[in-house]
Amino acid sequence: MRIGILGTGTLAAALGERWARAGHEVALGGRSSAKARELAERLGAGVHAVAPHAAVAGRDAVLLAVTWDGVEDMLRSAGAADGALAEMPLIDPTNAVGHGVGTLLTGPGESMAERIAGLAPGSRVVKAFHLFPADRWTDPSDDARPPATVAMCGDDAAALRVVGRLVQDAGALPATLGGLGRARQLEEAAGFVIGLAFAGFDPGSAVPRLPSDQEPAAPAPAPRQTAPIIPV
Repeated sequence: MRIGILGTGTLAAALGERWARAGHEVALGGRSSAKARELAERLGAGVHAVAPHAAVAGRDAVLLAVTWDGVEDMLRSAGAADGALAEMPLIDPTNAVGHGVGTLLTGPGESMAERIAGLAPGSRVVKAFHLFPADRWTDPSDDARPPATVAMCGDDAAALRVVGRLVQDAGALPATLGGLGRARQLEEAAGFVIGLAFAGFDPGSAVPRLPSDQEPAAPAPAPRQTAPIIPV
């Protein structure tokens, strides 16, 4: 696929490298063209630096890899208000939370993903990749562990399929939990994880482990036929 990444930070670098390694073409667009060029050179083959508006033109998906308070400026640079992202799967991994606390900074009942959908009219926003730090996608030792599960939500089935494939190409399992209306719930979950981590607790220890590998129940045997069925 042809993937655009808006941003040049740690998540842009981590997923850009993973996707390039999987054979995708990656275009990096940042507020600093120098940083975009430096990152593209570091990531190597399959990755090139462009202006933000070029990073979203003709792409199969776009990752919005900036901090939540830089979203509006970046989308403006990409021409989102003019429809540059219309029909585009737009991946939102942002967390609008208080640093070290985890409380949401969006308005009551509002999610960052829904705000992004409003800033990029016509885009197909998918919330994903927001629960793990960037080094989850760069540490080689993680490849030996069971794959991470990337919870995601969105209203467009085709966009969810595209993002699901990119999740798999990052070495994880996609788990769609519903429409974009559930994005605030996922963002609250990120705040929960961040708050526990900064308080010195392992967030994984606060979530009950439930069996997920049980075999499905065997279907009941079909009733025995007393005579052959003749097709008509």
